This record gives sequence, C-alpha cells and structure tokens, in this order.
Amino acid sequence: MKEYILALESSCDETACSIIKLDGTLLSNIVSSQIDTHTLYGGVMPEIASRLHIENINFVIKESLDKANIQLDEIAAIAITSGPGLIGALHVGLQAAKTLALTLNIPLIPVHHLVGHIYANSYVKENKYPCLAIVVSGGHTELVYMKKEFDFEIVGSTTDDAIGEAYDKVARILGLGYPGGPKIDKASKEGKDIYKLPYPHANGKYNVSYSGLKTYVNNFVHNTKAKGEDININDMACSFQHRAIEMIVDKAMDVIEDYDVKQVVVAGGVAANSYLRELISKRMEKYNDIELVLPPLWCCGDNAAMIAKAGLSLYKRNYFASLDLSAKPSWSLLDYKVNE
Repeated sequence: MKEYILALESSCDETACSIIKLDGTLLSNIVSSQIDTHTLYGGVMPEIASRLHIENINFVIKESLDKANIQLDEIAAIAITSGPGLIGALHVGLQAAKTLALTLNIPLIPVHHLVGHIYANSYVKENKYPCLAIVVSGGHTELVYMKKEFDFEIVGSTTDDAIGEAYDKVARILGLGYPGGPKIDKASKEGKDIYKLPYPHANGKYNVSYSGLKTYVNNFVHNTKAKGEDININDMACSFQHRAIEMIVDKAMDVIEDYDVKQVVVAGGVAANSYLRELISKRMEKYNDIELVLPPLWCCGDNAAMIAKAGLSLYKRNYFASLDLSAKPSWSLLDYKVNE
C-alpha cells in the first residue's frame, strides 16, 4: 500500500530527505550538511554546493528509506522544494524528484521553501488561523499574515539585507567566522549590551532595515581600531544581537496589535536564535488569547521534514505539478497559489 510521502530539500547547502506517513507520523529526517566545506570560504559557494548535492542526494534518499524501513514502491508522492534558493542547488533536488515521480508513476508536489519553514511549527502544534509567521533566515526576513491555510500576505519585510545575512556580515567583521548566527549567539552570552547601536529607519510601518545596522557596526569597529582602541567582541556581539532581534520583534508586535491574530509562529534558520526565542516568548506573555509556537531546534535549519509536513497538506489538496516543473530561485510567497 502506498501510504508515505518522500520529501527532498536542496535549496542551499543542505542535502536532505525525509519520509512521512499519510497519517502525519515522521519516520525519517536525514540531512547532509556542507557547512564544513563552505566555512573554508566564509560563506556558501553556489557551484560547490551544487556539486556536493549531486554527490550526496542518492545517499540521503537511501538512508532515509532505510531508517523509515520502507521501499520505494510504498511511496505515494514526492514532495520537492522547487524554490526559492540557489538555482543550481534546486535543480539537483528537482531532477532527483522528477526521476522518482516518473519511475514510480506517482504525483510530484512542489513546495515553497518558506512554506516548509512555516509548517515546521506544526510538529509542535497544529496551525491556527489567522496566523502571523515571523520568517527569519539567511535570505529572508518577512512578517507573513495568513488568514487561512496557504493564504499569504507579506505585511512587513526587510528593505535591504535579510537578518541572517546581517549576522554573517557582522560575524565576519568581528572575526568570529561562518556561519554568523550561531557564532554571534554564542559570543553574546558572554557579553553585555553596552554599545549604543542605532535602530535604522525603514519606510513602511512593519518594515525593517539591517544594512544600516551592519554598516554602523563596520564603521564603528574600523574607527575604534584606527584610534588604537580595542573592541570587546562579546559585548559587540551582544549589542548587535539585541538590536537586530528587537527590531523584528517590535514590528511583529505592531502587527499583532493591528491585525486579528490567533497564533504566532517563528520560521527559518534564525528561529534557533536563543535571544529571539526568549524575547518573543516574553513579549507574548500579555496576549492570553494568542498562541505562540516555536519550532523545535532540529527543524529550524533547512531540512526535508518541514517539506514533508507541508507536502502532506498539499497532497490532501491534490496540489501536484507536471514533470516540466522548473526551479524558481526567486519565488515569492505571493506567487504561491494553492487550490482550495
């Protein structure tokens, strides 16, 4: 009996495969990370990422099937991240997914990467609507309002750098290395918020700007060193983290005040940040009628379990794609239209 969905994720630098049962039981979630390779270059190298996906994709599929203890002929559908992301990386997963769908004669489910991150929260609690999703990652910073399932309205976003991108750049400035998010989060725990960093203005009530904050840190560090003075790395990390996180949480609170919201979820790699989880939990304490859901730490970074979870809901809606499905590196949530 075909009662499982196999999901693939390869949008950036993780090659991942997951198996979920049609009743929602997660059976496997295998992730092959390339972080050690890209750390050598201070960031993700797209061409190298694509080549490593090619090397790893068959292994993660086999390991995921083995851990789930099922065979390919038991798979009912293939869920695949088809965007947004690095086009070469997306193509590797997409071609593997198409091959499986064609060979097994089963449906192909196109999943938006950010929808996957949002659905990671449903491993904790089922989604409630209207919902506000705080999407924070290396490539995205958006406040997404959902009146109902698969109905997306971007009410706020960054006007320049994504929050995760700013973390990487500031970590490089401070000599902490890559990836910046975990490095700054760790250093900030040993520091204090003593540097008076700005809160950059962004046009639009719910929008944020991270380029100005990053530039201020860069100039401050450069000028301080030029004077022969030292920067306390831990204190600067703490000061930057507090400002960066407070900016997006403040805007999220504005949305909660202005919109009808029953649930708040945090989505994306930066959802693992300890100060974000602490601050949003504290700020939400006064809203007794609004449920806050934080994704499990294992499901914050890119993985296929989140694609499987979203894919399961899409499967129930018969949301399938033909085999001419193409990678969409700049796919906006606003263009992700799912039939009722």
